[in-house]
Amino acid sequence: MARVTPVPLGAVILGVAGLIPFLGFAALAVSGTDGGLGTIGLSPRTILSAYGAVIASFLGGIRWGAAAARNAGNADYLVAIVPSLLAWAALAAPAPWDLRMLGGLVLAWGLIDQDLPRRGLVPTWLGRLRLVLSGVAGAALLIAA
Repeated sequence: MARVTPVPLGAVILGVAGLIPFLGFAALAVSGTDGGLGTIGLSPRTILSAYGAVIASFLGGIRWGAAAARNAGNADYLVAIVPSLLAWAALAAPAPWDLRMLGGLVLAWGLIDQDLPRRGLVPTWLGRLRLVLSGVAGAALLIAA
């Protein structure tokens, strides 16, 4: 069983900072304004979708790193590539399915990765932090969809 330790302050600060693009670009997308992004040929939805895909890939990287650090089985490596592949497919999906797919993926992955602390592959605090961060990020994606 994983040891219960406090969440490192740096992880909290950087995790919350990582939510800023989700919340900001989702707010712009919902408001119908582009925040001046149209002048450079971008939209809040496009940026939100790209950021969501990058973060989904990062989530797979967490599992890959945990598996490598603890010499876990091949199944963990296989599962670790799923978020990247699904995020890539989401980028090819038409609106609103792109953000719906990414939102569902981020929410689901927060739950799927709860096996990592149970198996002792990551600290318990990481599982708790991931639930909160994935919940906010996934909700922002779904609301913007």
